[in-house]
Amino acid sequence: MSQPRSPLHWHIGLVGYGEVGRILAEDLRQLGVRVSAYDRKLDEPASAEALRSHAANLGVALAPSPLALAADADCLISAVTADQTVAVAEACAPALRPGAFFLDLNSASPAAKQAAAALIDRAGGRYVEGAVMTSVPPYRSKVPLLLGGESAAALCPLLGELGFAARVASAQLGVASATKMCRSVMIKGLEAMVIESLSTARHYGVEDAVVASLYETFPGIDWEQQAAYFFQRVIEHGRRRSEEVREVANTVADAGLTPWSASGTAARQAWMADLADAGVFGSKHAPDFARSPDWRTEADRLLASLTQKD
Repeated sequence: MSQPRSPLHWHIGLVGYGEVGRILAEDLRQLGVRVSAYDRKLDEPASAEALRSHAANLGVALAPSPLALAADADCLISAVTADQTVAVAEACAPALRPGAFFLDLNSASPAAKQAAAALIDRAGGRYVEGAVMTSVPPYRSKVPLLLGGESAAALCPLLGELGFAARVASAQLGVASATKMCRSVMIKGLEAMVIESLSTARHYGVEDAVVASLYETFPGIDWEQQAAYFFQRVIEHGRRRSEEVREVANTVADAGLTPWSASGTAARQAWMADLADAGVFGSKHAPDFARSPDWRTEADRLLASLTQKD
């Protein structure tokens, strides 16, 4: 079955109804696009109620399984954790409509994207890798997006009609994801380094001197604001980030390099996620969770948790 001529008349299925999925749902529904979603957290009582409420308020139908979602979608958008990239493609492939697009936004290695693409293409779908090149919330659906694969050129203008800021990186699968992965060595690594550096500086009482030195060396960055933002994002999304950086490490290793930096970054991000799960930074359900405007507040909580363990 071919898609309706205008993507505004598509039925879009979102696999993953986390932060990115919900933002896309909100923007697409504002355009009047029909949207359905599936998320495995719908089976978890702790998170299901909030997801169901959000979907109901938007008019987003919730599917009982990836297969049910795929069977009725003109375009599937996969926005899950990096380690689920191939699993989602495998789960959706048997029910895909012939010619349906499958846009994979997951932060996975080129090898993982190629494996997912093989599953979708064999099922008669049109796989497109999407590399999200910066944080989604400030840009929402207009976040810079690199597309890759044989069907990227066909999908790109259609995504433009839906409000996406997409451009084709290459018809060769893996180029877009490699760009994303190499960038993440730096960006996710910088997050981990800032948290490690400033928390340690706070312990020794030298944080003001360290921040002043950073301002002097890199005057174009507001280090106080940037540090607060890094703490916020890692506290809230450290688990997802750690899984992404493990894919980054795989990408580095596939290039023949030992991923010392990426592996350390993944460990630090996962460690922060463990602290968040343990309630060190407050209740995850509180409206002010991971929203402190001063990184020192979160660094003090982090350091206090280490003292309690001693």
